[in-house]
Amino acid sequence: MGRKIVLAASRSESSEYLRSTWRQMLLATLPSNYLRLVNTDPHLDNETRADGQALYVPNGLRVIESLLLGRFAPEDIAVCYPDQLAQFVGPETRVVGLHAHNPLGITFATDIYAQFFGRGQQPMNAAEFQHLIEHPALAAHRNHFKLIVGGPGAWQLERSHKLDPWHVDCLVDGEGEDCALDLFERAVRGEPLPRKVSAHSPNPSVIPRLRHRSTFGVVEVTRGCGRGCQFCSIALRHGASLPLDHILDNVRVQVAEGADTILVTTEDLFLYEQGPRFRTNGAALEKMLRAVAAVEGVKHVVVTHGTMAPVVRDPDVIERLSPVAVDLSIHQHQLSTHPDHRFAMLFIGLETGSPRLFEQFMKGKSYPYKPQQWPEVVLKGMQILNRQHWFPFCTWITGLPGETREDTKQSLDLLYALKDARWCPVPTLFVPLEDTRMGRHAAAQAPRLTDLQWEFFFTCWRYNLDFFRNTPVIQWRFHVGVPLYYCLLGHRTFGPNIKYPLLRLGHFPERWLRRHLYLDFHRMPPPSITVPDVVPIPEHASRPAIPAA
Repeated sequence: MGRKIVLAASRSESSEYLRSTWRQMLLATLPSNYLRLVNTDPHLDNETRADGQALYVPNGLRVIESLLLGRFAPEDIAVCYPDQLAQFVGPETRVVGLHAHNPLGITFATDIYAQFFGRGQQPMNAAEFQHLIEHPALAAHRNHFKLIVGGPGAWQLERSHKLDPWHVDCLVDGEGEDCALDLFERAVRGEPLPRKVSAHSPNPSVIPRLRHRSTFGVVEVTRGCGRGCQFCSIALRHGASLPLDHILDNVRVQVAEGADTILVTTEDLFLYEQGPRFRTNGAALEKMLRAVAAVEGVKHVVVTHGTMAPVVRDPDVIERLSPVAVDLSIHQHQLSTHPDHRFAMLFIGLETGSPRLFEQFMKGKSYPYKPQQWPEVVLKGMQILNRQHWFPFCTWITGLPGETREDTKQSLDLLYALKDARWCPVPTLFVPLEDTRMGRHAAAQAPRLTDLQWEFFFTCWRYNLDFFRNTPVIQWRFHVGVPLYYCLLGHRTFGPNIKYPLLRLGHFPERWLRRHLYLDFHRMPPPSITVPDVVPIPEHASRPAIPAA
């Protein structure tokens, strides 16, 4: 007969692929019809309970489920994957809620990487969401339920004019704790819903405690950021921390349903229980991580996002956190000098090496340092992290509005200075996201990238190949495959600017490339910027660049 309320998420966004968040994200950039090339199917890992409900789904969907369980009976609600929709959607169903993390594949990373397989390719996340929202079980019963879509990427549906074709009754843009329960109750009663609700960051007191397990064992510890980066909506929301007892209750829920790894999720780890003016509260951070690790059944603890400036300002914090973040990490690398070769992977947005662009679009990210100090902050922070076995996953934004060749050269100079670092640089293209100060700017287009921008892009991935996959077999495959790709598809898709940067990715001899590229890896001159002994905090640091939480 069907459940009264059905919540669902796509298979790819629910997957715990290789137990690695960054591998899951990178896999999602692959076009769906090319999955066979990586010899994997991320759907096979999606586990179900005995009754067919999902064992784990994205944390946002679990939050909505917890809100609803405060008002509705458990037998009225089902949380599932697309393959089980027919089991739970029926004549009695009155509302279906879908989670949308990246439903059309137009975020920073996905938008560029799918294009390497040809124009018009559909990233896997987009194909999987389409499979979810166009599911026959939904179509068969569409006349008697309301369809609500929410999640971090829900805005993509409105921007791409998909609300009508996909029969979306209500789009929730933002964090929905304040509005979700009311919307679902109205939908159950058959009342009309607003076409769009713009939700704002809630007070932590209204965030419910989880009832069931999230993908990757996600446990939130903060919401918001407040540093004011213009390309990010989260950075415009003041940061707030969840109480420790709330955090630990959620950890116990994850463990009780089979998770042995806890993903400590935050927009910025160093803002947990922060002091005035973004000051890191090292004692509270250490207490929280140790408490999470002490929960019976927890074997691994993984951290998510952070910023570089707090690392430089309070380097002792990294040392205090390492006994949990490194010793209990799931990540291992042969170059780590940790006894078990473990390392902590922290997601850090570096974005640009140009102080001019940095000051224009993201100056709060460097506080208490000046934007002009950003390259030194990055180099010093990387040194501190690497010494404590932290190998960060760092994003860069190529094609920021107004980026000049000199700006790109400064990013290349910083990239060159980091050539011996232990890290994972991930270049992306600028995408104007909804509800940001840069939402009306034009997106960067891959075919319009300059030779310098392509050099930056492929030098990043050459670093990654050498660090994570440095074997003769891999080098041989790229040495043969890269020129074939350029001749068959690359030149036609992206133009001639891609040629020599792409050959660097293919491990072609640098002495052949040095005349055509900005960075000279043949003669290896000293970097134009070096790691400073100390990065001084300027006098202006008595007040933050943007309002603190």
